[in-house]
Amino acid sequence: MAMRVLAGDIGGTKTLLQIVDCETGVCRAVREQRFDSGLHDGLSSILREFLKQEEKQTVEAVCLGVAGPIKGTTADQSVKVTNLPWSIHSQDLKREFGFPRVRLINDFQAVGYGIETLGAKDMVVLQPGDPVEHGPRAVIGAGTGLGQGILIWNRDHYEPVATEGGHANFAPVNESQIELTRYLLKAVGRTSWELVLSGHGLAQLYDFLKARGGTPESPAVAKAMQADDPAAAIAQAALERNDPLANQALDLFVDIYGAQSGNLALTAGATGGVYIAGGIAPKIISRLTNGRFMRAFLNKGRMQSYAAAIPVRVVTKPEAGLSGAVLAATRLM
Repeated sequence: MAMRVLAGDIGGTKTLLQIVDCETGVCRAVREQRFDSGLHDGLSSILREFLKQEEKQTVEAVCLGVAGPIKGTTADQSVKVTNLPWSIHSQDLKREFGFPRVRLINDFQAVGYGIETLGAKDMVVLQPGDPVEHGPRAVIGAGTGLGQGILIWNRDHYEPVATEGGHANFAPVNESQIELTRYLLKAVGRTSWELVLSGHGLAQLYDFLKARGGTPESPAVAKAMQADDPAAAIAQAALERNDPLANQALDLFVDIYGAQSGNLALTAGATGGVYIAGGIAPKIISRLTNGRFMRAFLNKGRMQSYAAAIPVRVVTKPEAGLSGAVLAATRLM
C-alpha cells in the first residue's frame, strides 16, 4: 500500500522540502521546493506555503533533518536551529498541521541515513581503502556550519548517531596553524573546528593570512567578497583565477579538513569508511582530489597504516540529507 511522506533538510542557509510517495520499498518524489531560510521567521510559515497544494491528512509521516542538536524523547522532540533564531517542536507540528507521525533528526543524522541511498555516481573516491564489513562509518561535512556523525550497523542497516563534534576545539598540526590558533583566540576568544571548517571559516582563514602579511590582497577579490558571499568569492578566486592569497586560504582549509576527517576516522574507529559531505566539498572537488586532503588525513604517526585502510569518499549528491530524511520517514511506518 502506498504512503505519502514529507521530508525536509533544514539548515541555516536553505530549507529543502519534498513530498514522496513510497510503496514496497520504492519511493517516487512528487514535489520538491527550496526556500531561503533567512527570509522566514520560522519553519511553520515555510510549511504553510509548501503545503498549500496538499490535501489535508494526506501526509502520513514526516521526518525533518535539522541543523541543531535534537532534545527530548521520540514522542516529544525539539530543536533550536544552530545558525537561525528558530525553534522547532514535533508536537507543535502535529497540532498545527495534523501530521500523525513526526520525527526530528539532526541534519547530519539525515546525511547518515542518506549514505545508504547513494550509488557510485553520487560519490568521488579519495581512497578505496580496505573496508571492514559492517564496520563503523563516519560522515563529516562543511557548509554553513560543520556537521559530524557516526554510523553504527544495527541488524540490517546503518543507524546514524548525531554528534556536535564540529564544535570541539581546533587542534593545530604545525607552526602556521599554531599562529592561526593564537589569531582565533584573540579574534573570537575560543577555537573550534567549525570556526575554520565552514563558509564563515574559509573567510576567517583568508582574514588570518591577510593579517599575517606576506601576500598582498587583490582589490578584485576584496570587492567580490563585499558584493557576494565571501567564502564563494574566495573559492572562485582560487579555483578560477589562481589568486595567491585565496589559494593559500583554500589550501589551508583543505589541510585542516583532511586533518579533522582523519581525527574523526580515528575517534569513530571508522573501518567501514569516511564520507565527506556538506555543501562545500563538491564545489572544491579539484582541491580534494589532488592529494593534499589525503596527506593531511593520513598524517597520524603510528596510526597512518590504520588510516590508510579506511575508505574515503566525497558525497557529490546535494540531496543526500533529503534522501536520508525520506528513508527515516518511511521507517516511522
